[in-house]
Amino acid sequence: MSEIEKKFGLLGKNIAYSFSKKYFTDKFKSLKLDHYEYVNYDLPKIELFRQIVLKDIPKLGGLNVTIPYKESIVDYLDELDEQAAEIAAVNTIKILKNNKLKGFNTDVFGFEKSLKSCWRGDEKNALILGTGGASKAVAFVLKKLGIDYLFVSRSPGKPGTISYASLNKTMIREHDMIINCSPLGTYPDLDAKPDLPYEYLTNRHLLYDLIYNPDKTAFLQMGEKAGATIMNGRLMLELQAERSWEIWNS
Repeated sequence: MSEIEKKFGLLGKNIAYSFSKKYFTDKFKSLKLDHYEYVNYDLPKIELFRQIVLKDIPKLGGLNVTIPYKESIVDYLDELDEQAAEIAAVNTIKILKNNKLKGFNTDVFGFEKSLKSCWRGDEKNALILGTGGASKAVAFVLKKLGIDYLFVSRSPGKPGTISYASLNKTMIREHDMIINCSPLGTYPDLDAKPDLPYEYLTNRHLLYDLIYNPDKTAFLQMGEKAGATIMNGRLMLELQAERSWEIWNS
């Protein structure tokens, strides 16, 4: 086996299930980059970032960032791309020549392009389930597309955020796009799903789940039963991963 010359990785917590490691390992094989390696930096707390992750510089070529560190990682970076700064969440880090760290958000690219593959174009109102880093990228895209949205949270308080308890028939029928940005339903918790009144879904709804494991979450299954258009997060992940690769190599 060749000596590792370049290392890339995913920063997150409890990420053994991650898509990224297999995706990039397979990519390196297909490109015959046998001196490249992709690893999981599974940190119990973000404060360990410098100690555990940055020790791999100068071999470190770039990082992806996932739950729950997309927002907290910002404090550890030297620069932010303009889009990442506006969103205040980062999922891609480039190591600059001076070993400084620059943050980007490729979730925006991945979500927008994947959404357009299933979007009718006449959806005007959306519910975003969850308020973490990924939800900020989703909101950025919806605003760009002219779609009004509300965040739904277990702990509402900020403007533009409502509680799950407030979701009644009228709210569901008035919001024809529902996007799950929470981790509910991720393997192995296959029965978990956001607390919605699913009986009010119709075939005019689009349910998008950022989760990709399993392919069809309980949330999406409920949408499918109602005849709604459904989509999981796999295409988004593939698109954002390729955009990350472009950034690392630019």
